Amino acid sequence: MHPYLQALIGGVLIGISASVMLGGLGRIAGISGIFMGALTGPLGEKNWRLAFVGGLLFGGVSLLIAMPEFFNYDLKSFTVWHAIIAGLLVGFGTRMGSGCTSGHGVCGLPRLSKRSFVATMTFMFFGILTAALRGL
Repeated sequence: MHPYLQALIGGVLIGISASVMLGGLGRIAGISGIFMGALTGPLGEKNWRLAFVGGLLFGGVSLLIAMPEFFNYDLKSFTVWHAIIAGLLVGFGTRMGSGCTSGHGVCGLPRLSKRSFVATMTFMFFGILTAALRGL
């Protein structure tokens, strides 16, 4: 399957998921907020949040087992320390930005949130800059 088609299908599925969450449950499908709520939220809120996060993990692992060719990344130079530092930076950024790319980009932009627009443009700028510098 062509990578552009994979990205298109993935984007459509994410959009449908976010719409179902907002329209059906009245909840924003921001992954960092859902994850933090699963760790720190009230007991009555934890079940659906844990199920959501578990579904993300289960889906990724299932795809890795069923179609490992989708994961054609060369991770030989990526160490545990890289993962720890990347995780801390992402966690810090989502707290500082009051959300993550899914909350702001997928859910905030369609609701015409100015804060989400600024956050998404910031994510995109630094993502593009990092990819360009990494490609040098």
